[in-house]
Amino acid sequence: MNIKLDTVFPLVFFILTGIAILIGAVWIFVTEKRLKRFFLGKKAKDLEDTIIMLETEIKNLSKARESIEKELSVMNAKLKKSIRGLEVIRFNPFPDQGSNQSFAIGMLNEENDGLVVSSLYSRDRMSVFAKPIKNGQSPYELSVEEKEALQKAKV
Repeated sequence: MNIKLDTVFPLVFFILTGIAILIGAVWIFVTEKRLKRFFLGKKAKDLEDTIIMLETEIKNLSKARESIEKELSVMNAKLKKSIRGLEVIRFNPFPDQGSNQSFAIGMLNEENDGLVVSSLYSRDRMSVFAKPIKNGQSPYELSVEEKEALQKAKV
């Protein structure tokens, strides 16, 4: 059997072209069906209005996000300066008198800045002291109880 290549080639080409056309037609039909389902009951003007509305909402959301980010950075700055650690130590500085009526309060922010307030109570009088704290240290001498209150108040 002698088959000539010049007679088989056009036949194979014709079959492959037909298959490609058939696949293209099916693809067009499926795409057309999807588009009809998508546009069902809608007009082009309605879609244009919807797109414009969505664009406006996206711009509004972007502005709101920027505003929230600014407010958040302000809040974070304020939060760093607010008191984050607080500790109260009660003690009796005069063992022969009364009970634990004296106290030391340590108050520190995130950067270990703040103050320590202490009170010494006796039957005759009561004294209150406040000492500033910067980076966890005070320029004034701290009592053992004040140091303990600051140590426990550290964030």
